[in-house]
Amino acid sequence: MTSHPPRSCCYQGVKHEGEATGSYSTLNDFEIYTNYPADKSTEHGILIITDVIGHRFINAQLIADQFAANGYFVMMPDLFDGDAIPLNRPAGFDLQAWLRGEYHKEKKGHLPADVDPIIEACITEMRSKYGVKKIGAVGYCFGGKYVVRHLHPEQGKIDAGYTAHPSFVTAEELKAIKGPLSISAAEVDAIFPTEKRHESEVILKDLGFPYQINLYSGVEHGFSVRGNPEKRTVQYAKESAFLQAVQWFKEHL
Repeated sequence: MTSHPPRSCCYQGVKHEGEATGSYSTLNDFEIYTNYPADKSTEHGILIITDVIGHRFINAQLIADQFAANGYFVMMPDLFDGDAIPLNRPAGFDLQAWLRGEYHKEKKGHLPADVDPIIEACITEMRSKYGVKKIGAVGYCFGGKYVVRHLHPEQGKIDAGYTAHPSFVTAEELKAIKGPLSISAAEVDAIFPTEKRHESEVILKDLGFPYQINLYSGVEHGFSVRGNPEKRTVQYAKESAFLQAVQWFKEHL
């Protein structure tokens, strides 16, 4: 495994201030958040695959809106059927039980068998209904696994990928990618620590596709979504990681 399973650090952090400008609609049986660039173009799209706090988290919506402001049509689905984890959930919460669906009202899990069909439906919708020709995917923490799993341009899936502080990515999944991947890593990260980052570097180098791994000092897991903006080191890393993604997609989409 090139990153460890999610832990409590995956739902801890700071809620950001701002007003979302996108809108909600329904795709199949799940909700999506979408936003358009100023010119309403949908030629280039970004699929945002969230962390466990989900698509209704204002921090994630503000990031989605930023991608739209940079010229991309954006889609961000509800991955959890209304069962996203609240920010800073109190101690005693069992994340592994949540993944298995034990907290869900209908006991629906949040494992690849549950999440993959949502990602696939979004990709199909972006290409068919919205006419997106090139799709970039952004995955934060939990979402990083699904960027990697669907980074297969030759299959009409994701054309280029970006992930920040990924979790739960297996070595086999990373070895199977068929396109360019960029990673933002935190200096302090028990889920994507130094040895896992180095393991990922070796795999990516051997694959031969374009790749990038930026390491941000003075920040912890989750900094790109849930970091404290009052700490200048964290805010700088958050802003820089976003620009890393924008520049990556400008080059590879």
